[in-house]
Parts: sequence; structure tokens; C-alpha cells
Amino acid sequence: MLVLFDVSCLAFLFALFLTPLVRNAANRMGLVDKPDATRKFHLGPVPRVGGVGVALAYVLAMGFIYVAPYRNVPFDIPGSVSAAFKLAPAAIVILLIGLADDVRGLRPWQKLLGQVAAAVLAYEAGFGIYVFRGQPVSDWLSPIVTVLWLVGCSNALNLIDGIDGLAAGVGVFATLTAFVAALLHNSLDLALVTAPLIGALLGFLRYNFNPASIFLGDSGSLLIGFLLGCFGAMWSQKSATLLGMTAPLIALAMPLLDTALAIGRRFLRRQPIFSADRGHIHHRLLDRGLTPRRVALLLYGACGLAAAFSLVQDAGQDRFGGLIIILFCVAAWIGVQHLGYAEFGIAGRLVLRGSFRGMVNSQLRLRQFEQNLETGNSLDDVWKLIVAGAKEFGWSAVRLQLGGRVWDSTPEVDQAVYWQVRVPLAVGQYLNLGYDPAADINPLVLASFPKILEKFLLARLAPEAEEVRT
Repeated sequence: MLVLFDVSCLAFLFALFLTPLVRNAANRMGLVDKPDATRKFHLGPVPRVGGVGVALAYVLAMGFIYVAPYRNVPFDIPGSVSAAFKLAPAAIVILLIGLADDVRGLRPWQKLLGQVAAAVLAYEAGFGIYVFRGQPVSDWLSPIVTVLWLVGCSNALNLIDGIDGLAAGVGVFATLTAFVAALLHNSLDLALVTAPLIGALLGFLRYNFNPASIFLGDSGSLLIGFLLGCFGAMWSQKSATLLGMTAPLIALAMPLLDTALAIGRRFLRRQPIFSADRGHIHHRLLDRGLTPRRVALLLYGACGLAAAFSLVQDAGQDRFGGLIIILFCVAAWIGVQHLGYAEFGIAGRLVLRGSFRGMVNSQLRLRQFEQNLETGNSLDDVWKLIVAGAKEFGWSAVRLQLGGRVWDSTPEVDQAVYWQVRVPLAVGQYLNLGYDPAADINPLVLASFPKILEKFLLARLAPEAEEVRT
């Protein structure tokens, strides 16, 4: 235990010493993050390459322990450190990708490609997911799952890095959870690689907590998320239990949940998945009037609760692991409900009320109607298909003027007040669709049905009608 305490303290001291040096160098080089009054509200330019200081503190602490003359320790320190340094190529790749984004800016696909490359290197170094639910993962599936896991963890920490001290603090809780789990499983090699990261992050938080004088940047958030993913993979290997990766997933629940919400939110809004917005969990809390410090502390508490769930589930899953997972999911669901995401509320109501099924059904019927139109051999045949389709979808009146001819199915008795949609086809030619405003027509039909007819008539029947007229 002494060596674990020493390596953590060394990393802490190195981070306290190196972080100001990295900050000053970044200021001189102009590597700063400037406020923009939309998503970045810090008062002035802040250096954004703090991940370099964290990485240096970690490496120096591990290197010192490697050469230190420890005696009578219960495990092979040089062997464990050497095994950890097998991860160095992958960690260097992810650090350089983040640093390049901090310095020059990368496109999302470039960052993703670099993350995949780093994940492949980590898998080749032995940091893969080989066991799930107590069963070995097949050889072809293991690398795929590993890459998805490591890329997901890297981006999760990156996305949550939106206010001072949040990503670093979340990293502390997740790493501490893996460290305690390693001790519970007597996995001293896992404990040795997690201990210096705890110290490095705590030392960095001295300068990163609000008001921050340096940011992690992508170089830090991507690296920390990547290392946490690797530690989670090691954790799953050491804990050959029924639920395997469940405990690491719970430990990283806060950033992973925020990532899942961001993807779901942008999908429902039809926005690019990698676009930036102000819909993250910390933004929601800031919009409720909390200060950045209180938001960070509140989310620290959530991470601490997730860590407790994770450790309890890991220690007692044979007896009540399933109950722990259920309780955790319920707590997460309640928390998300209080954040006020309108997208998920609307989607949920659509599903529960059957509206979603109705939309799918309407879309299928519209597609079938579009196919039916192609079977018409003449204008009269097509007109009959249009009238039948209009009646099926709830339109009360149809009038078509095309090629000098007029077709009309408007009722003549007890004329109601119709809302009308006019589809212009050519000069003097049109299609009118009318419906009773009291009728319940699916909004998808209101928009799509006229579009289908416009596309079909312009593409096929308008030229035919011109030939008939001439």
C-alpha cells in the first residue's frame, strides 16, 4: 500500500509543479480558449492544453516508482510498470490527436479516426474486452467491442468538459472507483496504474477548478477518457463475474449518460451528431440559475453516488447485483426527468400514445400510394387512383386541371368550409386538395401527400398532357 500512496502523491506534486509551467508556455504560444458569450463564459483567454501537464505528471510518477529501490512489496513493481507502459503508444496517439485539435482544430472524422487507431493499439497491447457476463467474447467481436468502448469513453469525457473542473473531477471519481475496485479484487497492478492518475488530476484541479487558470483541452479530456476506458477493460478482466463490464459502466455513468443524451437529442432534432450545442447536463443546470461551482459540486456528488453503486454492485453482484442495477437506472431516469429535455418528453408521449406507430403506419401507406400511382396507364386511371388515395387519407375534395381537361370530385351538397392546399403544376395547371378542418388528418399526410402528387404529376403526367393538348 505504501508504494500506491507514494506514486499518487508524486503525481500530485508533479502536477502542482508542471501545470503552471504548461500554462505559461501555452500563454506565450497563444494556445488559449477565448470566450464567445454563447457557450464559453469565462472572463478572458485561458490556456487550453492542460492535458500535457497531467500526462507528464503521470509519466514522471510512474518512472520514479519504476527505478525506486522498494523492498518487500507484495508484487512486481517493474513488471507492473512495464506492462502499463505497453499502453504508451496508444496513449501518445490519443494525446497527440487532442493536442492537434487544441492547436489547429481537427474535423470530427479526423478525431474519430485517431481515436480508433489508438483503440486498436490499446487492444493489441492487451487492454481489450475479452470477457462479458462471465463468458469469453469471441475473437472477431472482442476488438469491435473494445474499439467502441474506448472511443465512447474518450468522447464522453470530451463532451462533458464544459465548465471549470468538471471533466477533471469526474475523472478523479471514476479513477478512484477503479482503484478501490482493484484493491477489493487484490489486483495490485490495476491499482498501480490508477493511483498516479488520481494524484495527477487532483493536482491539476488546483488550477482547473472555478475560476480556472488552465483548461484540460481535448488533449486532456480525450486522454483521461481513454485511460479510464482502458482501466475499465482491465477491471472487467480482473472481475470475472456474471455482469463483467457493468461496474465500469456505472463508474463512468455520468459522462456516458451525457454522451447518450447528446446523441439522442441531436438525432431527434435532426442535427449533426458531432455539432456543439448548449444541451449538455451542465448547461441545463446552469440555465436553472446554478453557478459553475455549484454545478461542478452537484455533478461531483452524482459521480460519487454512481461510484458507490458501482462498488456495491461489483462487491455483491452474486447476491443483489441485479437490484443495484435497477436502483441505479431508476435514479438516473429520475435525474434526467428533472433536467427538462423536451425532446425526450415529446418522443416518449408519441410512443406511449401510439402516435409513433400512427406516423410509421402513415408513412408506409404513403409509400404504397406512391407505388400505386405508377400503375396508372392513362390520365383517367391516375385520376381514379388520386381520388381513391385522397379518400383513404381523409381529403374531402380534389380538383385537377391538366392538359386542357378538368377533373373534380368536390361534393356539391351541403358545402362545408374547406381548407385548401394548391399544388401548381405549370402555367394554368394545378391540383387542389381540400379537407374539413374538423377532420383529424395526420400532419405527415398534410405535408407528404401533396408533395407525392406534385412530384409524380410533374415528372410523368405533365409531359403527357402537353402532348395530348398539342
